[in-house]
Amino acid sequence: MLTKRIIPCLDIKEGRTVKGVNFVDLRDAGDPVELAKVYAEEGADELVFLDITATVEKRKTLIDLVTKVAKAINIPFTVGGGISTIEDVKALLNAGADKISINSAAVYNPQIVNDMAAEFGSQCIVVAIDTRNIDGIDFVHTHGGRTATLLNTQQWALEVCERGAGEILLTSMDHDGTKAGFANGITSEISSLLSIPVIASGGAGNMEHFRDVFTAGKADAALAASIFHFKEIAIPDLKGYLAEEGVSVRG
Repeated sequence: MLTKRIIPCLDIKEGRTVKGVNFVDLRDAGDPVELAKVYAEEGADELVFLDITATVEKRKTLIDLVTKVAKAINIPFTVGGGISTIEDVKALLNAGADKISINSAAVYNPQIVNDMAAEFGSQCIVVAIDTRNIDGIDFVHTHGGRTATLLNTQQWALEVCERGAGEILLTSMDHDGTKAGFANGITSEISSLLSIPVIASGGAGNMEHFRDVFTAGKADAALAASIFHFKEIAIPDLKGYLAEEGVSVRG
């Protein structure tokens, strides 16, 4: 059985780590390089770095910061935000990223998923899907959750999988920052639908939520931010709890 992964997420704005609720009301959560170092030492399996305003501000991800984070850690590192070309990916991989995450660029030019997977290998390409349930239907959102699309989340996940994505980062905007638990329903649905790993994001509030997203939600990995940034849950404690609950995790 593949072990389940615990992934802290650093949402970056103006060079600082921030965290909000339902994608708004951001507050400062610390220096990203220092946080990354702590998480690697505590036993995080991977790290995700999202430059959350890069697309909205029509600029590229902060390469210098990516380089500093990569030098500070020894675990796989995924970077997203403002990535839209093969050259963007090359620059980030050269700066020390192991994988890149695309969202808006894939929605507006789905062929870019095929092109990036062909150039760098599917294992490097994560497609992030920000989803919100509107009148019982799950819709994809872009630009850091600001822009709704008419894309059905489940259909879009299947399409990018077929186009060569190596992993899906599924964030429920309805659950984001609420600490009320992950969106296990849609996570389970998409995990069952796809042949590639699904990272669940949005809603972690306690250790039971992680257990539930790995069991009921069938997620391969769980991503969280504020509960780690503000020291509400320590990664070693979380892994110990999950092991006791019968969830296979890395030591």
